[in-house]
Parts: sequence; structure tokens; C-alpha cells
Amino acid sequence: MIRFLGNIEAKTDAKGRVFIPAGFRRQLQSASEERLVLRKDVFQDCLVLYPESVWFKTQNQLRKRLNKWNAKHQDIFRQFVSDAEIMVPDRNGRILLPKRYLQMAGIQSDVRFIGVDNTIEIWAKEKTEQPFMNPEEFSEALQEILGDEDDWDEEEE
Repeated sequence: MIRFLGNIEAKTDAKGRVFIPAGFRRQLQSASEERLVLRKDVFQDCLVLYPESVWFKTQNQLRKRLNKWNAKHQDIFRQFVSDAEIMVPDRNGRILLPKRYLQMAGIQSDVRFIGVDNTIEIWAKEKTEQPFMNPEEFSEALQEILGDEDDWDEEEE
């Protein structure tokens, strides 16, 4: 199972091409993931790269929760998949970020790749200059979510 971790700066070229960071490329290669799916994040102004197998699991998870005979559910699914595009890195490890995606995420040139679990987020660098949450809010949220667990030592890895 792929777990990306890291926070790496990069630049897009004039055509919108960008190198996937070497550490992420190695993880993708070792997992035999040759194709990626690019989509704008649902909640944030960033792009998300899904390894193809992760994309299909995510798509299937959504599909199972939606009724294909419900018009609103069909629109939700249609919107989710229509905003996605397959990316195949070139032999140098670059992908071409289409202009419409760059615009959706407010990316000019400088980007930051952030490994988030089994996906890679691509942010306009200036949007990541400040923490996503202030430190006090972050610690309080973690305490609320995790602080009452009695069996942390017994968790499966």
C-alpha cells in the first residue's frame, strides 16, 4: 500500500510541465503504478494526484454510496469523474498539468507537492506559506479526535 509523505517545492515550466518529486516517483515505480489520475480537490484549491489503483478504489467507494437511479446522485458521480484526467509521466518523470487545472488551483509557476496518505497534493506554493490550521486549533482538534483512546498500544499497524 502506498503512503506518500513529504513536502517538496518545484516549478512548472512555460507549458505547465512539472517533475514529480523523485521520492514519490520511486514509490510509484515500486508499486508498479504507471498511470495517475489528476483532479481538483473537492474542498481545497489544490490538485490531487491519485495513483490509478487508488483512484479506482475511491471511485468505487463513491459509486457504492450513490444510487444510479437518483438524478442528484448521478450528477454527483458525473461531476466527480468528469473533473478527472489520466496522467502518464514521461520518461523523465514529468507530467503536463493542463491550463484549466492550473487555473482551478491558482498555480502560476511555483508549486509544492505534499504527500497526503495515498495521494499527492499539488498546491500553489504561496497558498502553503501559512499553516493549514493554527497550532492551537490543530492540537485541540487532535486531542478531541485522538485524546480519549485507551488502547493506542494495541492498534494494528
